[in-house]
Amino acid sequence: MKVSQYIKTFSVIGLELILLILSGIVTYTILVPYVDLPINYYFYFILNVFWLYTAMTVFLKISSSLYRYTSLKDMIRIFLTISISFTSVGLIGLITNRTISIRFIIVSYMLFLLLVFGEHVLIRLVYEKHQKKRMKFKGSNKINTLVVGAGEGGKLFIQQVQKNSPNLKIIGVVDDEYYLQHKTILGVPIIGNTESIPRIVAEKKVDQISIAIPSLKSQDLERIYSICKKTTTKVNLIPSVEEVMEGKLSVQRFREIDIVELLGRDEVTLDTEMIKENIRGNVILVSGAGGSIGSEICRILCSMNPQKLILLGHGENSIYKIQGELNKAYVNRINIVPIIADIQDKKRIMQVMRMFNPDVVYHAAAHKHVPMMESNPYEAIKNNVIGTKNMAEAAKEVGVDTFVMISTDKAVNPPNVMGATKRIAEMIVTSLNEPGKTKFTAVRFGNVLGSRGSVVPLFSEQISSGGPVTVTDKRMMRYFMTIPEASRLVIQAGTLTQGGEIFVLDMGKPVKIVDLAKRMIKLYGYSDSEISIVETGIRPGEKLYEELLVGSEKTGVKVYDKIFVGRAVKGSIPEAIEFLTSLENEEDHIVKAALLHYSNEILTDNEIQMNTKSVVNSEKKLEAKPVLQKG
Repeated sequence: MKVSQYIKTFSVIGLELILLILSGIVTYTILVPYVDLPINYYFYFILNVFWLYTAMTVFLKISSSLYRYTSLKDMIRIFLTISISFTSVGLIGLITNRTISIRFIIVSYMLFLLLVFGEHVLIRLVYEKHQKKRMKFKGSNKINTLVVGAGEGGKLFIQQVQKNSPNLKIIGVVDDEYYLQHKTILGVPIIGNTESIPRIVAEKKVDQISIAIPSLKSQDLERIYSICKKTTTKVNLIPSVEEVMEGKLSVQRFREIDIVELLGRDEVTLDTEMIKENIRGNVILVSGAGGSIGSEICRILCSMNPQKLILLGHGENSIYKIQGELNKAYVNRINIVPIIADIQDKKRIMQVMRMFNPDVVYHAAAHKHVPMMESNPYEAIKNNVIGTKNMAEAAKEVGVDTFVMISTDKAVNPPNVMGATKRIAEMIVTSLNEPGKTKFTAVRFGNVLGSRGSVVPLFSEQISSGGPVTVTDKRMMRYFMTIPEASRLVIQAGTLTQGGEIFVLDMGKPVKIVDLAKRMIKLYGYSDSEISIVETGIRPGEKLYEELLVGSEKTGVKVYDKIFVGRAVKGSIPEAIEFLTSLENEEDHIVKAALLHYSNEILTDNEIQMNTKSVVNSEKKLEAKPVLQKG
């Protein structure tokens, strides 16, 4: 404890000793005419109460709390401490046959309680008055703010603004609860519901609207946001509880509304206890740890207290970044080890696995950009198939308990190289599963909002540049999910797997890409007439819609909230590798056509018996004719 803290503690104790003596003197003076009180009794009682009360306040750290921030909880603690001190000394006197006066104990107790409470309240009132004067002086040009939400989030926000934000003036609150209308919250009136926002904005000359409902569901947020955008007023959100707890933002700091929040669904909830049992105290390895999904998986895993977390990735900058973030948040709590390695390097991957002998592996490393892989098909094979095989076989070799591969809905009836390589990788991973050995599973999900390959950054850039916004086809639909949601599914799957399954998420209804573009244009404050939407045509490898399971994979079995399990396609790994190796020296269009034939015809029928040369030769005869879009 620093010298200044000692001085503060002794000052508080000294002040309260003065108050205790004063309460005793006043009580003694009042009761002397009516009760025969020996002066030594007065000293005995006051002295013992003081020592007991001081010991309790120091032990409970009441004396170190700031008086200007005294809360109801602090007052209750003070009340209990004073009550216990007076009662205990009175009982001790009774047990030891000392002369006691019940009236003296009660009156002095009441006076001391009143004086201590008064001391705390007075200091807080003086401080708040000083703060108001300071804020009034600083906040000459105030921003008229309308708060949406009269719940705990709204209350906390208003409280923080009144204390720390002199530039904001809260002119009122709106809430849809009927019984709250015409009431006040911390002196601020509740002046209507969300439907009345445009009227209030016009009447009160509102400069900004702050949505203060952290638990608001996405569909409700979109409804409120649509109402707010009928005005020209700026709209923002207060931070979530997680952002405040992690120190990213303070309660009174705003953040912009993200398109992710308008499109997201009710988030998947985790079975935290089940996951903690799998993660706590174990060694976990995440490949592709610097990517959007991989890094979020690492963040969630760290909250589960693993013994060691291995961050494996090929790009040094992304691994450096996530390592720095996690080291800062979990300093001296988790051993975080960065490993730079290429998953195509079988020898290096085996070396890493033997070095750390992980308990669980989350395999997120992959080439995921569809058009890019159409132009580089064999690179997709090397990374997505050979690299996955290296990771899975090395995990099995060292006895990893669980191996979770991250896949994609594009692996279903794949029309592109990326999806085809992911489908073959799924087959390899699930086929490695054997009873009593490493449990292998794959997890499929749709497009991830906010990731590097998402359309959201592209649309954002196009809107900021004045348009137009480009979509390949206005009929195109995709399943969407957020990065945290996808990461939670992956982690939960690792706890649910029995080995050999494909897990998929019930992702609700698919979203039209053109509707996403329209929402983003509206989010940026423009109309359809100001920012146009232009069709550019379907790119190589794209299809109009995605699926989650093919018919042969469907089981209809729900294993957890919004998580279903599919039947994996098994096959011969050596034959698959022989087929892929035969493509090494072929031209890109031959490789692409052979991959699509293999993944759609051979794997779908579950017949991994083929003549490699005949497949390649037959694809040459096709002269790489494009695969027709079904439906």
